[in-house]
Parts: sequence; structure tokens; C-alpha cells
Amino acid sequence: MARARKLVLAAALLLLLPLVFVRSIEDSMIYFPSRYPEGYWSPEKLGLQVEDVYFVTDDGVHLHGWFAASPGALQTLVWCHGNAGNVSDRIGQIRLFVEKVGVNCFIFDYRGYGRSEGVPSEEGLYRDAHAAFDYLARSRGTRDGRIVIYGQSLGGAVAVDLAAARPCAGLVLEATFTSAREMSRLIFPWAPIGFLLKSRFDSAEKIGAVHVPLLMLHGDRDQTIPIDYGRRLFDAAHEPKRFVVLPGSDHNDTYIVGGQGYVDAFREYLSNLAGSGP
Repeated sequence: MARARKLVLAAALLLLLPLVFVRSIEDSMIYFPSRYPEGYWSPEKLGLQVEDVYFVTDDGVHLHGWFAASPGALQTLVWCHGNAGNVSDRIGQIRLFVEKVGVNCFIFDYRGYGRSEGVPSEEGLYRDAHAAFDYLARSRGTRDGRIVIYGQSLGGAVAVDLAAARPCAGLVLEATFTSAREMSRLIFPWAPIGFLLKSRFDSAEKIGAVHVPLLMLHGDRDQTIPIDYGRRLFDAAHEPKRFVVLPGSDHNDTYIVGGQGYVDAFREYLSNLAGSGP
């Protein structure tokens, strides 16, 4: 009897060890934040004027972001960036949105990134995005019908969660995926660890709750998140929706390689929203 108990305990330990290991390294595989002063924090020297914004989440975490205004813009992007770096790494793309697309940008850093406090987690990133949206709506008085939620890569999952929870004018997703579990099969095809992950980032499950016009953009040479992953998420979404393929673009150069086609896709989408919204 004692021997049987030992065998059961040994088997339980063998089953538990992979879970403990995966959970211990999971966050380090997902989040790659750069903390201030890493990055370039003088955007005005590159011709970009931004306003430093500080706000607080519902669980008391102090966050930082940049607000960049585009004269005459009708809409404002709430920008959920990817899993690496911080807002200062996006200066070139912010300038493109402000100067060429003609949209206001509110880009914020998740907890643990840039000048924001805290440590990143899936639930934490969702709270951060909700707080950013609420800051725009309450503190700046931006109407829901003028707020467009924009998410890149991992930020796409954050943006889908936000769009499912808050009223907005539209949702733009760039180079994103269906779920963390599906991504784990891509990264570790030889080790089925998806069921061990605590992080879900399950956009495929949530996007059915989004009922605003959707624009998705994806590079056809994306080596980080293959374009098929974006298409599967797109297929799960409601109409109206549009999928734009960016020829020659990899994961982080969409707005550069995409060129005028990238700008035109955004401008057409925002113009249609302006024509139909309040």
C-alpha cells in the first residue's frame, strides 16, 4: 500500500513539473518591456510634438502615455502596442499617423513598460487598456463615436478585449493572432504546452462580441505571426470588415514597407467611419 502511494505521488510530481516549469518562464516569453530611460524620450527633436499623459488604472497602477494631436482630426486612436519596447520606440509611426493619416494618437505604455509602474500580466494589460480608454472618454471628453481602438501584435489581443467591453467607433488590428495557445503551437511545435499556459489572449473567442467596423492589416512576409493567423481571426469577426495584405512586409515594418498603401487603407477606413458615425 505504501509503495502504491509512492508511485501515485511520483506520477503526480512528474505531471506537475512541466506545469511549474512553463508557468515559471511564461511571462519572460511573452513580455519584453523597456523601462525608462531606455528609448528615445525627446520626440520634439524629431519633429513630433506630444503631450505627456499620466492616468491610473482601477487597481491603482500609475501609467504613462503620449497624446499626439493631428490638426483637424475627427478621430483618436487608442493605441495598444506590441509586447516589446515602449512608446518611445514608435515615434516614426506616430508621426505617420499624425502627419499623413490625419488622426490623433493616444499611445500608452502597459504596466512595467516605459514610465508606467507595475509588472505586466494578461489581466493587467486589459485593465491598462480600459483605463486608457476611460481617460480619453472622461478626462478629455472624447466621444465614443470618435474613438478608434488600434492594436498591434500582442496588443491586438488587448484591443479586441477592449473593443468587446467599451463602446467605440471602430477596431483596427495589425499583425495579430487568434490566441496564445495557437501561438504556442507555432513557437513550440514539438512540445504541446498550450494547455499549461495561464495566459490565454483568446481573441478568437472574444471577437464575436465586437460589433463595429473592423480593419485588419498583415504583412505577407510576417515571420513572427504568419498571415494565416490573422486571416483566421478575421474569419471569426462580424461584418463590416476588411483585410488588407501588405506585400513584402514583415512583422515590425508594416508602416514602412506598406508605404502609401498602408496610409490609404487607414485613411479610407477612418473616412468611412466619419461618414457614418456621430
